[in-house]
Amino acid sequence: MARLAAVERDFDHLDAILITHEHSDHCNGLPQVLGLWKAPLYVTEATMGALQRTLPETFGKRLRGVESIQAGQRFSIGDIDVHAFAIPHDAADPIGFTFRTDGVKVAICTDLGYMPELVKVHLRETHCMILESNHDLDMLKVGPYPWVVKQRVLSRTGHLSNHAVSEYLADPDGLDACVKYLVLAHISMENNNPDVARISAEEALNRRPAEAAFTGELLVASQSVPLKSINL
Repeated sequence: MARLAAVERDFDHLDAILITHEHSDHCNGLPQVLGLWKAPLYVTEATMGALQRTLPETFGKRLRGVESIQAGQRFSIGDIDVHAFAIPHDAADPIGFTFRTDGVKVAICTDLGYMPELVKVHLRETHCMILESNHDLDMLKVGPYPWVVKQRVLSRTGHLSNHAVSEYLADPDGLDACVKYLVLAHISMENNNPDVARISAEEALNRRPAEAAFTGELLVASQSVPLKSINL
């Protein structure tokens, strides 16, 4: 609510709440959200089971409807067409989402260990892409995390590194030229730096061939300050 206020936005109604996976940084606020807005929850069956095991009892008491979805499914919320797609992450049934309305496509794709070809397909023809750029490989290796956690982050079901993102961004067969806004997100506070993530992405985008040049705007999301509003 404070972040919405910071960008002079507000709302008094939610049509739906979509959950990508059950990890605490993505769902711990869910009981409070359900207490404020009586919106249906869109979630896969496996993720719902994990939520019921990990969240407090208030979660179940505040539910006002659950819509079971699955990877590969298309569905509509109001005038927005939603497409859920599978991502490789160490959760029960992790998914990403794309949203289409009025000829505009937005994608959110975080918490994945690598970029499978299927994910790249789902991200094509996107006008606003929110993409994970979680860690710098060298910073992670010498950082404060225990070795077992470092191994998890580095695994194919962990998180995208700046290097992995740069390889995707430089490839015109991966990222097409439709993107007007590219938002680097889920940036680790311990194992990355916003400037490092930006420089890595800019270098990759500058490697693209002229006929597929990136002409959009590159933004880096912060964990403490909301981005400006994006108008598409």
